[in-house]
Amino acid sequence: MTLKLVAADYGDRPGNSSKRYWDQLAGEFEFQHPGITVDVDVYNWNTIDQKVDALVKAGKAPDIAQTGSYADYAAQGKLYPAEQLLSIPTQAAFLPALAEAGQVRRIQYGMPFVASTRVLFYNKDLLAKAGIQDPPETWDELRSDALALRRSGVQVPYALPLGTEEAQAETLNWMLSGGGGYTDGVGSYTIDSPENIETFTWLRDELVGAGLTNKSPSRTDRRAAFDAFTRGDVAMVNGHPTLMQLAQENGIRYGTAPLPGKKGPSKATTGVADWIMAFKRNGHRKEIGEFLDFVYEEKNVLKFTGEYNLLPVTNSASDSMRSDPAQRKVRPFLDQLPGAKFYPVGKRSWGATVRVLKTSIGSTVERNGDPASVLGSLQRKAGLLENSTP
Repeated sequence: MTLKLVAADYGDRPGNSSKRYWDQLAGEFEFQHPGITVDVDVYNWNTIDQKVDALVKAGKAPDIAQTGSYADYAAQGKLYPAEQLLSIPTQAAFLPALAEAGQVRRIQYGMPFVASTRVLFYNKDLLAKAGIQDPPETWDELRSDALALRRSGVQVPYALPLGTEEAQAETLNWMLSGGGGYTDGVGSYTIDSPENIETFTWLRDELVGAGLTNKSPSRTDRRAAFDAFTRGDVAMVNGHPTLMQLAQENGIRYGTAPLPGKKGPSKATTGVADWIMAFKRNGHRKEIGEFLDFVYEEKNVLKFTGEYNLLPVTNSASDSMRSDPAQRKVRPFLDQLPGAKFYPVGKRSWGATVRVLKTSIGSTVERNGDPASVLGSLQRKAGLLENSTP
């Protein structure tokens, strides 16, 4: 029999596409499990959610999907719970915060695949040329430094990627730095909170409106911002561990620092986990479980996270990465992970909400953008989606 796997691509060029990893992993699994074939399709982050959604709506759900959310499908009764798939040691190996984030109504349906946190990356040479000794810790310092960088000839003092690739991460970075977030302490949406409105108003007026960012944040994807940083065109950008390798490969002398906050370094950082979910449609529960136990073996987890400078989601792999001298630059990200703030992926409406957010949040910082209106519309849509989801 054949298992169908649809996965996201973490590569930034054809030579390091995730397809290579999954094909090799599938081949090793097939050798050990005669009679099971794993057919893999890999899509970029701009299209993966739409691809999975289209397959599900067409009655052709894959056996396994590795993407950014899961809860809407769990709410529709389309997914296997993790406990029906994984061996006890595999399920127990997940980092507790991530296992909890994978739950809907206290049942785990989302299995974390990889994780990351966010820091401010800065180009040491560009900051030094502008006379800046230390990276900014506050919004005011960020604006002041950006002005100095602009005067020194830097093309983009701060890159603000609010395009569809990963607008939800940059959005949460800024919400947290202003004391807000997507939800409150009990999990209710707070997208249009006063703190969030103030944050995006400041961004519109003090950074984008002042010409201190890329020209079109709403049309700038994360990958484009990272590419510009590695070319030396960008002085500062919020990034995850993968950017370290890209910067090194391109000879960029970089530093990292906590995200600047409204009055001081941000007290929280964005944590991002990507997820694996298993659909019931084809009835391959046993075979899916065997494959996922293989996926989460320590050597396989470390191979993928090492390839893309991401963070492992299991205790043993995290301990191995932390003790590896070659991974010492990743330790600050590992230290952040337990206290990071994650997307509300356990909310049934999150997958649909983030699809709307990706196409609208960038308009808050346009010249005539109205943060209160845009965030208010998102809040209402999120509430409707949450209440209408089965």
